[in-house]
Amino acid sequence: MDPDITADKIESLRRCLRRLEQKRPARLEELLANVDLQDILALNLERAVQLAVDLAAMRVAELDARAPQTMGESFAILAEAGVLSNQTAERMQKAVGFRNIAVHSYRDLDWTIVFAIVHERLADFDTFIAEIDTEDRENSMGGRE
Repeated sequence: MDPDITADKIESLRRCLRRLEQKRPARLEELLANVDLQDILALNLERAVQLAVDLAAMRVAELDARAPQTMGESFAILAEAGVLSNQTAERMQKAVGFRNIAVHSYRDLDWTIVFAIVHERLADFDTFIAEIDTEDRENSMGGRE
């Protein structure tokens, strides 16, 4: 992956995560009562997932692997290739499922789930970044550290 593009996407992803951490309410009732806060959280979650998908797609394109049929499948392919752990791949696939609901309005968002995500699942993105970034450093250094 192009190191500059990768670094930019990772930094954008980290900005989304910081914004989510800064804006997440202490209580579910705060989220339910504040439409602006709902928009801030939903938008930053959507962006975070999309950035992770972009990074995953870039990595898959470098591999001699099958082309993904869905956004979520990119993570599975990376797990099969040993780039991501199975657990990280599964969690990111679930994040794509959330993103699809949020973006396409397949059904109304469950704000209880959004509340849980911003309190319990943001570390999944940090793990994803660490696994993708480690792979980039190894590739750019010829496998040496």
